[in-house]
Amino acid sequence: METKQYLGGCLCGNIRFRATGVPANPHSCSCRFCQRHSGAPTLCWVEFPRDAVEWVGEGGAPALYRSSDYSSRSFCPRCGSTLGAIDDDPTVALVTGSFDAGEDAELRPLSHSFEDGCPNWWRIDVR
Repeated sequence: METKQYLGGCLCGNIRFRATGVPANPHSCSCRFCQRHSGAPTLCWVEFPRDAVEWVGEGGAPALYRSSDYSSRSFCPRCGSTLGAIDDDPTVALVTGSFDAGEDAELRPLSHSFEDGCPNWWRIDVR
């Protein structure tokens, strides 16, 4: 059986990635780090082992900003697009909005971290 590949990248196409295997921990997060990193009340993520992510675009690996004592946020230095986070453990978390095929069911968040960090207006009441 062939291993599934997920392709994606930034807005300008300078930074591109190929992630292989099964995405882990699909979730959304509303912590202040995610809100500041994305400019949105919630950011959606999936994780891959570091050795399952290749930076394949002409720009190579994304730029990094050390955001905590265990992780760095990644972004395109040309267009500024948020791409994810690269942890000190062998984990790369990629934001689901950066995937070419964002509709893949494996990317759907199954939990919401720091949900209490969302503004009250973010909870849309659908009737």
